[in-house]
Amino acid sequence: MSIIKCEKTEKSAFALEFSVDKATFEAAINKVYRQQVKNINIPGFRKGKAPRAIVERMYGKGVFYEDAANELLPAAYEAALEESKLQPVGRAEFDIVSIDENGIVFSAVVPVKPAVEIECYKGIEATRDVAEVSEVEIDNEITVIRERNSREIEVTDAAAEMGNTVTIDFEGSVDGVLFEGGTGTDYALRLGSGSFIPGFEEQVAGHNIGEEFVVSVTFPENYHAEELAGKAAEFKTTIKAIKKIELPELDDDFAKDVSEFDTMAEYRADIEAKIRKRHEDAAESTFEEAIIKALTEKLAGEEIPEAMFEAEQENQLRDFDNRLRMQGLDLSTYSKYTGMDLNALRAQMRPQAENFVKVRLALEKVAELESIEATEEEIEAEYNRLAESYKMEAEQIKTMIPAESLTADLKVKKAMELVKANAVAPAKAE
Repeated sequence: MSIIKCEKTEKSAFALEFSVDKATFEAAINKVYRQQVKNINIPGFRKGKAPRAIVERMYGKGVFYEDAANELLPAAYEAALEESKLQPVGRAEFDIVSIDENGIVFSAVVPVKPAVEIECYKGIEATRDVAEVSEVEIDNEITVIRERNSREIEVTDAAAEMGNTVTIDFEGSVDGVLFEGGTGTDYALRLGSGSFIPGFEEQVAGHNIGEEFVVSVTFPENYHAEELAGKAAEFKTTIKAIKKIELPELDDDFAKDVSEFDTMAEYRADIEAKIRKRHEDAAESTFEEAIIKALTEKLAGEEIPEAMFEAEQENQLRDFDNRLRMQGLDLSTYSKYTGMDLNALRAQMRPQAENFVKVRLALEKVAELESIEATEEEIEAEYNRLAESYKMEAEQIKTMIPAESLTADLKVKKAMELVKANAVAPAKAE
């Protein structure tokens, strides 16, 4: 293989021409001939025994050229990339410039990363506004845990109240006529849940076990059963049982039951710390989003090749598939459940893919401008971190992720940290 031409086009691509010599082409033709001759019938020869020269005389000298070219292209292209030092970011477009007994000349349009520029990446306006932790938030968290550890107890000496669960029999009628779906026996209803017609649950409250009474309501105008929509109805109702929720006392015993702490004070302090961490994470996420938005707006230079966006869409699709498989699903099953085919999924991922590519290019440029490098210690530490995360040996991770790729990721990560460290708070309006 030898390179004939390697020229930058007007967009983010190179026009590459490379040739395959006569001897290599001849060897490929012979290989294709041996693979195909067993299926060729030539009068006067047993099937599969016709000499190559006879086959070419009958079908034309170039009968094996196309298949030989396909045989040679992958290796020839790889060699041309290595010699030219090009780093494609997607699939190339190939053509054959010439082909004869003396060899082949291939052409390829190779998409590469665009030449980009970025300015003013230091001093981006962004803030980390961490919300204060309120007592209400802490109380709400404890209430959720308290309700999970509650129990239901029978009420026999009091009327039903909102929040109780009642077991009822009911019989509904409109204009004195029973309607389908309006009758129930031993139905458990949480008063205040809003699961019945508006006004029903409120009228059950205040009644006792064994009491028979009539609930009068009007079906909503947009009720799903059109024949009942807007109609007044009566429900003969009997309460058969009442249960109320009993919440545990908020004392040290409760803290011991639901946590690793011995006192409510310690438990409450831990909940406060966790809420604060959520607030900090949310603030950090908002902070990074502002920086990312600013970086993409500051990116300038050559047009980004479509191949880069398509490649990132495929990466995201593979990641999504892997996550589904961890849950016992796959893309095919997901598509059946959602009615969304692969093309629709790709389209859904397109905005995120475009944003990722732009941010990556911007941060790579920052790393270049700032001469950011990744040390051997940092690379090894990242391999160990990934190994721990995936519960694998570091050496296994190294076979899956080349050092060059990991180094590039670390440089981008360090570039992001630099941009974040140099961000400034927006000026306050006077």
